[in-house]
Amino acid sequence: MVKEYVLTGTARSFRDTEIIVSKTDKKGILSYVNRTFIHISDYREAELLGKPHNIIRHPDMPRAVFRLMWERIQGGREIFAYVVNRCKNGDHYWVLAHVTPSFDAGGALCGFHSNRRRPDEDIVARQIVPLYAEMRRLEREAADPRLGMDQSLAHLNATLAAKGLDYDRFFFA
Repeated sequence: MVKEYVLTGTARSFRDTEIIVSKTDKKGILSYVNRTFIHISDYREAELLGKPHNIIRHPDMPRAVFRLMWERIQGGREIFAYVVNRCKNGDHYWVLAHVTPSFDAGGALCGFHSNRRRPDEDIVARQIVPLYAEMRRLEREAADPRLGMDQSLAHLNATLAAKGLDYDRFFFA
């Protein structure tokens, strides 16, 4: 069954002093959301807890970015990423996400923690929106979804290489 997305085209924002926080298990199932997450997403806490974090995935978000994110965090590394999320009513909001793996007392990976801040709107408009639009185009037009993600990720890496940046330096250049 294909999930239907209602998109309003309306952007939401939050204050620079607010931080969206969530925690998940190893499979991305939400175990904690803070009030800012609840407020901006328009979901009730009960609608979020126990659900996959991708409940807020916006269809314009390149899947290759999530693939990169999962590879990093499952490998025990942190990642920063610009992400557009979908609110319950179809509005959207941009974040600069910092996702880190969580480890239990024995050092085993047990879940993930994410803090999301309000991103620089100029960077999002000038750099991220066009980059992500091209990545999504590559993903949509590929005959095979895996090939589309590979092409999308290759485009991201080529774009960064042309700027003389690697992914980690991209966010702080």
